[in-house]
Amino acid sequence: MAESRIVMPGEMLVDRAERISYAYVDNGKTYSTVVGLYSEGKLVPLEGPYEPLPDDYVVGIVSEVKFSGYSVDVNCAYPAFLSSREIRERFEMGDAIFAKIISINEMRDLELSDAKKLPAGALAKVSSVKIPRIIGKKNSMIDMVQSGTGCQISAGRNGYVWIAGTGNASLAVEALRMIESQAHTHGLTDRVSAFLKGQKKE
Repeated sequence: MAESRIVMPGEMLVDRAERISYAYVDNGKTYSTVVGLYSEGKLVPLEGPYEPLPDDYVVGIVSEVKFSGYSVDVNCAYPAFLSSREIRERFEMGDAIFAKIISINEMRDLELSDAKKLPAGALAKVSSVKIPRIIGKKNSMIDMVQSGTGCQISAGRNGYVWIAGTGNASLAVEALRMIESQAHTHGLTDRVSAFLKGQKKE
């Protein structure tokens, strides 16, 4: 397997035209548009704003209660709306919810559905491009942090992570920050596991 390398915006990835996410083609060559990790035709951004997509599950904070539904902050430049028709329960300003983006129109307005209220807790913000690493394959990483801290953790693709329950929330945040800062490195799962076990012993 080829070694990954960190690339900067404008840096050439390959000297031919290829369709690669977060990259563009100029004069038959392919260049990166982001700071990212490149390996064998795949470019993983290491930073950047959240770019919403339909079917993304997000953590949101209710920012306005309207007659027809709710405005929701989903860490995005575009407004998100949750229609009252789409839900059974009622929400209040400041409530944290877990919901699904069902559509994005030409004006970049987001529509949410399948919303459920999250239990009392605290919000942590991480880089949205690091969320896949925080969740891990088949939820492996986030499950490990939950079991190591006793917290209930809901991670949205938008970079909002909700930490609830009676566990060690500050330890959960430390673990999330560790994963976020070292997302591009090898052996991260073992290091996070050792970190959580070490904190438990103290």
